[in-house]
Amino acid sequence: MAKRNSYRHLLTGWFAHIVQIITNPKQFFSKIVADGNMDESMMKAFMYGLLGGVLVLVIQYIGGADLTMQLVFSKLVIVPVLAVALLFVLGGMLMLVSEITGGERDWEIGIKGLASVFFIYPIILVMNSLAFNCTSLWVISAIVDGYVLFLLYNIAVYCMKGNKTRVLVVIGAFAFFMLTVYATDYRFGWLSLKNYAAALECYR
Repeated sequence: MAKRNSYRHLLTGWFAHIVQIITNPKQFFSKIVADGNMDESMMKAFMYGLLGGVLVLVIQYIGGADLTMQLVFSKLVIVPVLAVALLFVLGGMLMLVSEITGGERDWEIGIKGLASVFFIYPIILVMNSLAFNCTSLWVISAIVDGYVLFLLYNIAVYCMKGNKTRVLVVIGAFAFFMLTVYATDYRFGWLSLKNYAAALECYR
């Protein structure tokens, strides 16, 4: 009974965490401080990556894919490890944004801010895997990329305390770069990273 209540409390807290980020990002990100505990952020990224890998594996199995050792290994090992790597890549990008916009230069705060939004990682993986043709992949990809930029804006402003105007300019530059990718042949490579089978439809 105690374990069941513990799980219920964990799920309730996780849901409240997501709702607060979506509805009141300013209040949520403003509370993030450095406390010397980086392990929690890395574990959070890994676990969200693992969750995403499991969900995609289930979707592919339901869709008729064979559960080969290579497929299971890629979803249950490589995907979570890539999630942790992505956390640090995004952390480096956030430090650059913070430097340009006059925000905090604290690496730990940036990593904690990014790790707090990694709940979207499994959602992105699932959405990408559900794309069934070029058009659906385009729509999903555009929505996801736009929301990621929105989250980056909130982290840069409220977590890293960057100047709002400068942050808008930098995020605008990122958005323009993404539009350039979508408008050129580079989009095929970008879409292939998300769902190779659906991206093949774009070549026809």
